[in-house]
Amino acid sequence: MNGAAAPEPTEAPAPSPQVPLDWRFSQVFGERGAGEDVQDVDIISAIEFNKSGHHLATGDRGGRVVLFERTDAKDHVSRKDAEKADYSISRHPEFRYKTEFQSHEPEFDYLKSLEIEEKINKIKWCQETNGASFLLSTNDKTIKFWKVQEKKVKKICEMNMNPSNAPANGSPAGSTMCGSSARTPNGGILKPGGLPLLRLPVVTSQETSLAANCRRVYAHAHDYHINSISNNSDINCFLFFPSQ
Repeated sequence: MNGAAAPEPTEAPAPSPQVPLDWRFSQVFGERGAGEDVQDVDIISAIEFNKSGHHLATGDRGGRVVLFERTDAKDHVSRKDAEKADYSISRHPEFRYKTEFQSHEPEFDYLKSLEIEEKINKIKWCQETNGASFLLSTNDKTIKFWKVQEKKVKKICEMNMNPSNAPANGSPAGSTMCGSSARTPNGGILKPGGLPLLRLPVVTSQETSLAANCRRVYAHAHDYHINSISNNSDINCFLFFPSQ
C-alpha cells in the first residue's frame, strides 16, 4: 500500500427539472387569435383514449371524429411500470394527427317533427383485430360501428414498354385494340406465345392511407337521447344509456 487516499465517489447528476405544462382551456383544435370567432361545429363534444393510451379519438358538434396517435409510444414505459416507479415522467406525451372522418349527419324525425343534430355525444374504442382499429360513435339517436385500417394505394409507376415503339397516341405498338382493322393471318386465332409486343403497366403500392368504413348502424332502437355507451366484457355487445 502506498498510502494514497481513495478517490471520493462522484455523485450522479440530478435529473433536469420537468418543465411544467401551461394549461389553457380550449374547446377547439388549433390556435385562435384574439377576437376570432369559434364555429359551433368545431367545438369538441367527446374525447376518448383507447386501452393502451396510444390512440386518442375526439368528436365535435359537426359530427366529425378525429383520431390521433402517440408519437413517443416506443420510448415510454408501460402504465403499470410507471405506477410502480418513484419518479415522475421526464417528458410529456405527444400526439400527432392520424385521420378524420364524418361520422354523423344531421337528420330529421318526421314522425315526431324532431331535428336530430350531428353532434357526437360519446366515442368508445373496441378491441383491435389484425391491425385494424374499431370504435363506436353516437349522437342523440344513432350508434355507428366503425373500422379504421391502413390500405395500400396502388399506382401505375411505369409502363412496361419501349418508348421508341410507342405511337403518338400513346398506345403500345403491336397491341390489338377493340374495333381496329388489324387481323391475324390465320383468321384471328393466335398461336401460343403470340403478340410478342404486348405490354402491360406496372402497378406498385407506393404509400398507405387510412380508410374508415362504417360496418354497422344501430338506429331507431330507442325513444330517448343517448348520453353514453360502454363496451361489454364479452366484446360482442355494448350498452347505451339513454336519458328518460
